Amino acid sequence: MTIMVLLKRQAPEEKFDELKELIDQLRSATFGQPGYISGETLKRIDQTGECLVIAKWKSRADWERWFQIPKRADIQRKIDELLGTPTEYEIYEYQ
Repeated sequence: MTIMVLLKRQAPEEKFDELKELIDQLRSATFGQPGYISGETLKRIDQTGECLVIAKWKSRADWERWFQIPKRADIQRKIDELLGTPTEYEIYEYQ
């Protein structure tokens, strides 16, 4: 079943450009991954520093395989270190 993963991050304005670069690295790494459909990055306009990435995957199993890939984990570790807080993940399935 197709899923949508929401990745929420809070970044100080002075770190947003560096965060965007790391998010772009993650997105580039997803191309060609089994089950990856699409992704987009949104910057909230009424809440300074809030960033939302929406990733669409063919299945939860595809997402979970991607989540275990060392390259993804390394980039994610850099993001969490940059921000000083862990990324929040929410997984939804289409009904």
